[in-house]
Amino acid sequence: MRLPIWSGVATLAVSLTLYPLFDGGAWLWGSLGAVLAVTVAGVVSSRLTLPGWTAPLLGLVALGLYLTAVYTGEKAWGLLVPTKESAGALLDLLFTGFADIQRFAAPVPDDPPIAMLTTAGVGLIAVVVDLFVTRLRRAALAGLPLLALFTVPAAVLTDPIGWPAFILGALGFTSLLIADGRERVGHWGRAVLVRRSRATESGTHESPDTRGLRLSGKRIGFTAIALAVVLPALLPTLEPDPLFGFGVGGSGKGKGGTISVPDPVADLKGRLQLPENKTVLSYTSSDDTPRYLRIYALDVFDGERWTMNTTKGRPENRVDQGPLPPPPGLAPSTKTSRVETDIQISDDVDPLEFLPLPYPPQLVRAEGDWRADVDSLMVFSSGDLASGLQYQVVSTEPQPTADQLDASSERPSVDPRYVQLPDLPAQIRQLATKVVEDSTTKYEAAVKLQQFFTRTGGFTYSLETQGHNTEALSDFLIQSRAGYCEQFASAMAVLARSIGIPARVAIGYTGGTKIDSRWEVRTHDSHAWPELYFEGVGWLAFEPTPAGSAGQGTARVPDYSLPRPAESTPSTDDPSTSPAESSDTPSGAPNSRDRLRELDPEGVYSGPITPVETTPLWVKIGFGVVALLLLLLVPAMIRLVIRNRRVRALSWKISGPSDEVTARAEKVDRSVAAAWAELDDVLCDYGMARVPSETPRSLARRLTEQHEFGAEAAAAIAAIASAVERLLFARDPGTIQPLKRELRIVRRALAATASRGRRIRATLLPPSTLLRMRGMGERVLDGFDRLENIRLWSRAARRNA
Repeated sequence: MRLPIWSGVATLAVSLTLYPLFDGGAWLWGSLGAVLAVTVAGVVSSRLTLPGWTAPLLGLVALGLYLTAVYTGEKAWGLLVPTKESAGALLDLLFTGFADIQRFAAPVPDDPPIAMLTTAGVGLIAVVVDLFVTRLRRAALAGLPLLALFTVPAAVLTDPIGWPAFILGALGFTSLLIADGRERVGHWGRAVLVRRSRATESGTHESPDTRGLRLSGKRIGFTAIALAVVLPALLPTLEPDPLFGFGVGGSGKGKGGTISVPDPVADLKGRLQLPENKTVLSYTSSDDTPRYLRIYALDVFDGERWTMNTTKGRPENRVDQGPLPPPPGLAPSTKTSRVETDIQISDDVDPLEFLPLPYPPQLVRAEGDWRADVDSLMVFSSGDLASGLQYQVVSTEPQPTADQLDASSERPSVDPRYVQLPDLPAQIRQLATKVVEDSTTKYEAAVKLQQFFTRTGGFTYSLETQGHNTEALSDFLIQSRAGYCEQFASAMAVLARSIGIPARVAIGYTGGTKIDSRWEVRTHDSHAWPELYFEGVGWLAFEPTPAGSAGQGTARVPDYSLPRPAESTPSTDDPSTSPAESSDTPSGAPNSRDRLRELDPEGVYSGPITPVETTPLWVKIGFGVVALLLLLLVPAMIRLVIRNRRVRALSWKISGPSDEVTARAEKVDRSVAAAWAELDDVLCDYGMARVPSETPRSLARRLTEQHEFGAEAAAAIAAIASAVERLLFARDPGTIQPLKRELRIVRRALAATASRGRRIRATLLPPSTLLRMRGMGERVLDGFDRLENIRLWSRAARRNA
């Protein structure tokens, strides 16, 4: 009857690894109830000794009753027995949960359909585990359904699973194997078993003594778990990638003339939260200026997420056929600057079928079949990947003036889909109208929208924000006003469309950081920003996300998106302050229109970019070696702490006649006990361990004769032995002096007789401390033994039953 319980414990422990997938805890309590229902069914089946094939059926019935009671009880008979209506409602919840979990990126909202789907899944896993362990007696095979449960977060999440959840899951499975092994050993028989004398006298026989076997199994299990946690921390990490190439955030190489596009928005947060900030690409440009590198242009917002239309790259749009199509909306009369950029993609990037490019690209020189989408100028391939690729880009960046943007047509000749929006809460449209009130042109309204996010709206940068649907958008704009670049870009694009400005969301990278002569872009430079359309100029990037240490560090705002100097509010009390030196155009800031400005958390220019020196490889290796040495020195440090504590106990002094007798006795007891314990550890460290049957006096005599101590050392160890025996056996121990000097003499004498290797080991890896640590570990394992031995009733009661 123990195995069904441990099957449930193992299933529940492994299910804890699902916690990063959900925004809430309803799934956990539901799963706990489902596992309990299946476990109770398994215990009842074992108790009644029903046929093995009935156990999974009974578990499924218990699971069905539980799901009915929890999720559709109001439609069931007696809140428990399923009816046609309750069964239909359960199926509706199941299908709705499955559809919702496909639409949302982790962590998904913890609504009833998703919670019910998760609860049912965990309950089914519990039924299968109970079948393998209790009925088929194949506990090892139970690891397969548990592994299937464990791979769900591993396949979906880009972040690694937390080590506490992994340890709990591993301990659950290990405990299941131990319980199964104990059950098997218990059936070996009684012929050669160790019996307790009391049991023999009473004529009853105890169960087999399997403590040694269980202890060995636990040591192996705990060692394996410890290595699984520690070794990955010591080895170079690989960037997380979804398993099997599917699921939210998955990607795969395109084949057969089609391309596989991941969910850029769902993938973005995972990259920003990666523990290791790896280099994605590096580049140089003809003007040595950082610029955003766009990968995707998302032009469709359906209320749940931003997506892109199908890319259209005809053979004549291959980049090796010559210049790319002209940028949409860019008039020949608009002033542009020609920039050449040389880009090198890292070999270690995830499969990527789109090239990061500065917008708008005019010419791309890249090896392979790369084609340009006519509408967005995204460059993609259906058979080649960007990893390891080096290519050159010539871009023609517009240099618009504020007057030109103000004069942009109120009715741009652009596809109407760029202003289409689903039904939005009235609060969002009212907010957009309020933010841009008193704006006379669409350009002025766009600048005010950007100012709203970076300065006047009270927004903060946070990676904890979840979701990007209409509900999350409303919460971001109206309530929390905290998010990361995804929320800022999406919100500004939605507000722009709501006032008639064509907008889309771009996904790619910020300009990165200059190191030596190249700009380096890393995973934490992944970014989203809005692009707004102005007739005669085309698509222009805006930057609503705060930057600096409290935001996305390398985000920068274009000069053309800053308010005009006349719109700023410099102090009139200081005549030396000119409009050009206002908060929006700080002193010393570059004035050329072709450069991007860096923002601090409030959206104000924070100065030029300074190169960041990377840590040399030999320094990283040195830190690693030092950390390893410190880890190895833990036993030595523990030994030093214990020794210092004992030495302090040896240094007691009698304060005089006023010192109470009881206080003197306590000091003497502590001093003698510390001296004897320290002598015991010194002997253990030098390989001269005391025999348990030796008295202090015989130990002193043996050491003196065996190692030929001199008169001083012999007197010192005799004094220690005499003090210990008098304290232990004499009615009146008499006067005992502090033993600090004697212990020091004996320690030196013992060290002189030991080899150099033994002394080094005693200093760096003291055996006495290692034995103490081993004992602590065994006590922890004994604690698990006590948990296993907990019984609700005695054996006699079970026999009588």
